[in-house]
Amino acid sequence: MKTVFLIVLQMAGLGFLYAQNASDKSSAYEPHDLFVPRFNPPAGNAFRSAKGVPGPLYWQNSASYLIHATLSEKDTSVTGDVKISYTKNSPDQLEYLWLQLDQNIFQPASRSVAATRYPGDYFGVLGKTNGGYQIKDISITQCGKTYTVKPIISDTRMQLRLERPMLAKGDQVSIKINFRFSIPLDGAGRFGRQYTKNGVIYQIGQWYPRMCVYDDVEGWNTLPYMGLGEFYCDYGNYDYYITAPADMIVYGSGNLQNATEVLTAEQIKRLALAAASDKTVSIVTADEATKAAMLPASNKTHTWHFTMQHTRDVGWAAGKGMIWDAARVHVPSGRKVLAMSCYPVESMGDTAWTRSTEYLKASIEIYSKHFFEYPWNYAVSSAGITPGMEYPGMIFNNYAETKARLWFLIAHEIGHNWYPMIVGSNERRYMWQDEGFNSYINYIATDLFNNKEYVDDPAYFDKGFFASRDYKQFMQYKDPLMTVSDAMDEQEHYQFYGKTAYGLNLLRTVVVGKERFDYAFRKYTEAWAFKHPTPYDFFHCINNAAGEDLNWFWKEWFFTTWKFDQAITAVNYVDSDPSKGALISIENKEKMILPVIMKIVQSGGKEETVQLPVEIWRRGGSWIYKYSSTNKIDKIILDPENVLPDVDRKNNEWAPGQ
Repeated sequence: MKTVFLIVLQMAGLGFLYAQNASDKSSAYEPHDLFVPRFNPPAGNAFRSAKGVPGPLYWQNSASYLIHATLSEKDTSVTGDVKISYTKNSPDQLEYLWLQLDQNIFQPASRSVAATRYPGDYFGVLGKTNGGYQIKDISITQCGKTYTVKPIISDTRMQLRLERPMLAKGDQVSIKINFRFSIPLDGAGRFGRQYTKNGVIYQIGQWYPRMCVYDDVEGWNTLPYMGLGEFYCDYGNYDYYITAPADMIVYGSGNLQNATEVLTAEQIKRLALAAASDKTVSIVTADEATKAAMLPASNKTHTWHFTMQHTRDVGWAAGKGMIWDAARVHVPSGRKVLAMSCYPVESMGDTAWTRSTEYLKASIEIYSKHFFEYPWNYAVSSAGITPGMEYPGMIFNNYAETKARLWFLIAHEIGHNWYPMIVGSNERRYMWQDEGFNSYINYIATDLFNNKEYVDDPAYFDKGFFASRDYKQFMQYKDPLMTVSDAMDEQEHYQFYGKTAYGLNLLRTVVVGKERFDYAFRKYTEAWAFKHPTPYDFFHCINNAAGEDLNWFWKEWFFTTWKFDQAITAVNYVDSDPSKGALISIENKEKMILPVIMKIVQSGGKEETVQLPVEIWRRGGSWIYKYSSTNKIDKIILDPENVLPDVDRKNNEWAPGQ
């Protein structure tokens, strides 16, 4: 009985202490928001391990493509056919298939048009009278039988209903589709036509009907394409042919298979030189660009044949009057990789596109060394109308960019070849998982590139993606990062880039530490290369590989719009004697928590920086830290390097008499 009585007294005392903390109205912080298991990532299973890696029964379907397409300058269109070989590895049956028809965003009756605010046309979808696909002649081959199907087209999705269900694990079908679309001048910032003095540059993406992903999380992923949320694709092999006017050069994702049919002997020779050169080698010079020697074509066209293995998409560019250069990329395995750039003569210059291949080469080398080796043989940086867009092995960047902004665009767009082209997350639903991760590795690349050439360049941080250097901007946003991509306010969507990258950098430099976080982030990349991770797989993987329960961080940073504010409220001395130690009172005034970083300056000039972990906030929003002082304290500064997103720095400093 005595033991029970003591336990009751102890519990009553703990309740009294908690009541004291709870009654503190000066702080918005509530520890039970973060330190009780209300936020736990889903439990691991045989498909997705609790360790954050694919489980022993993980599966994903695959889609391979054979495409023939023709570029017509007469009516600025692409016409072609695609044969999709679809393999189902899921354990359940499929009675129907869903495909993506991204070009339909430009139809006047599209959901994107209907959901575009007035005034404004953020994605350039209004006023297009002939946009979207013309789809015809769809056939399916299944179990040796070929039959035609009538598609059910709904906005940017198309359903094909099968005569018999696809069976579990390994069943296959083949789909044949004829398609045509008009190339918009500006394809929602993803592709389009750039008019130059020497001709039109075509940057072409989202150009063929492609499979929606069927996975173990959502089943069929059929969110419509609205413009902001990008793409979620299965992996497979691509074999594609582009027929274009004979005076054009076509640059495509993957390997050119018929160089001797479309290139001159001199161009082939120069490509071989570039493959062994760390310096940029001209394939087509500025002088040659306007009168480049082309192989003769009896029918005034050439057909370019490309292949790309184990990829989720391909894109291509075509034009005349463009400079073309290339250089070798060094990757850890020693495998041969070639970086190439193509751009109009208007874009040349030592502060402009003449450095494009240098930027592309350096970016691939940095990302290959620190995250995962670039898996393909070629990478192309194409100049044109597109502000910045990525496809596997092919990036589109604006032809007018220069200096730091051009470095940023190239490093950013090729960085997407890691996230989400290698690590195949769902961009349509979780934009931060590709844009944010990529922005994070862009910070690292900029720090390592050319003796920090652009680290402090104002143009690099002027707007948009890297405006998060001013963290107060995203601390004012109303939407949390876990907002579905196209539900995010258009003016706030840059936090997908900046807030995510800033948060990962906080984990790396403040919460976890560089060595452990870098290891965990690489383990995540390796585990999910060419697979489909969810945000919760990422959370699990970092928690396990870094050895930290970071669920408090995942909740506050990705699921809320909470703010962060730490303050020093008082300094006292033990027995009024500084030599016995100082009692420093700290308060967490807002709902977000992070470690405490304090710079303490004592009389006599001794300085010391102390970091306290987030565990000090487990029981409430105030903490007294006993510091082993030897003299009076002259000054204390919270977060002296301004690395934390504190919204009120006026309470971050203390001095006697304050």
